[in-house]
Amino acid sequence: MFKDKKVVVVMPAFNAAKTLIQTHAEIIEQGMVDLIVLVDDASHDDTVGIASTLELVKIHVHPTNRGYGGNQKTCYRLALEEGADIVIMIHPDYQYTPKLIPAMASMIGNGLHQCVIASRILGGNAVKNGMPWWKYVSNRILTLLENALLSVKLSEYHTGYRAFSRDLLLRLPFERNSDDFVFDNQMLAQIIWAGYSIGEVSCPVKYFPEASSIGFTRSINYGLGCVATSLRFRLARMGLIGSRHLEDCRNP
Repeated sequence: MFKDKKVVVVMPAFNAAKTLIQTHAEIIEQGMVDLIVLVDDASHDDTVGIASTLELVKIHVHPTNRGYGGNQKTCYRLALEEGADIVIMIHPDYQYTPKLIPAMASMIGNGLHQCVIASRILGGNAVKNGMPWWKYVSNRILTLLENALLSVKLSEYHTGYRAFSRDLLLRLPFERNSDDFVFDNQMLAQIIWAGYSIGEVSCPVKYFPEASSIGFTRSINYGLGCVATSLRFRLARMGLIGSRHLEDCRNP
């Protein structure tokens, strides 16, 4: 709990057996998480078996792989069904530290922001911490373009560590978004379209063989999807096109 608000961590999992225990232990150490929802996206390892032994974990298994975006859709739907007031999404691969959970939950719980992202770029140590140079360069170029098209100023759009209020998740038509990695970008575009502010915290990040990452070819496809999302946002804002991803995104 944070004050009187239920805090639920969601973990979209795929082949996370080697890192799940360490990630879970650090989540529990934070002392404010009421429930952990782990959605396994048809893993080939013992992710589900290990998760079944862990404290506070509720498991949902996709019988077939639905993709990263499809996994998140299930995560958020289940968290809302469990009565979450604050939902924090963190990967179970221990690339991001769960030690930021209290800071992110407090920003949501105190009403400062409806969405908070943990940025790998704030602090200036992304490459030093192991981010491949080509990922860093593409991150910076995409972020510059997206800020221009979406008329905001975020340090990055591509982190996999995010927190949301219940009210925000209920207002976003996130089920309409892609089942692939561009889901993250589409969701931020919806939040900005609805007029909500997005808070950021600096997040150290680790890169190691067990940490999940997409390869160069899929990164190119992801980048093109991000550009397309931002262009649709700008054209829709100008009234030139409609967008099913942005319709019904409302700020009360």
